[in-house]
Amino acid sequence: MIDYIKGTLIEIEPAYLVVDVNGIGYQLICANPYRFSTDLSLEVQIPTYHYVREDIQRLYGFKNKIERTLFEKLLGVSGIGPKGALAILASGEPEQVVSAIEAENDSLLTRYPGIGKKTARQIILDLKGKLEELSPSLLNPTNPTVEIDKKDNLQDALEALRSLGYVEKELKKVEKELKSETLETDQYIKRALALMLKT
Repeated sequence: MIDYIKGTLIEIEPAYLVVDVNGIGYQLICANPYRFSTDLSLEVQIPTYHYVREDIQRLYGFKNKIERTLFEKLLGVSGIGPKGALAILASGEPEQVVSAIEAENDSLLTRYPGIGKKTARQIILDLKGKLEELSPSLLNPTNPTVEIDKKDNLQDALEALRSLGYVEKELKKVEKELKSETLETDQYIKRALALMLKT
């Protein structure tokens, strides 16, 4: 397994990052790539998960090892693939997901794209009581933000949410409220997810 990638972050796209390691660009698929905005052009060390199937190989990148562990746990649940696991991680708040699982709150889990009632119950059945190591106290603090164009930030955030599986109908419901706020791209994504999970 590839435990991490260490190199220069050279590109941020709605669904992935590109890290240059000695002249080779590694594409790391992420739940919310814009959380790495302050690291652009800097050396980074990103925990990874090497996903291998007969017809596909992909590298997934995470903000910290806690997120990667939750991703791995979710992949072990029947009916959950990488895309579904990333959609659950996109809010950047693993502790909320863990709390929902421990409280058997399947209604919150079904608000994520691709997670139906049956899959939510399966997540709870498979993972409840098995997530003790995912303590919120171990999570990395939020990176400081930098000033970038508000309009571009919002459009980038909406594109990232589309890549996670959210549909236009869901995005239109929150876009109006998001337009009234001035946030960084990663903050727009977290805010949109918070609004959608409440509805």
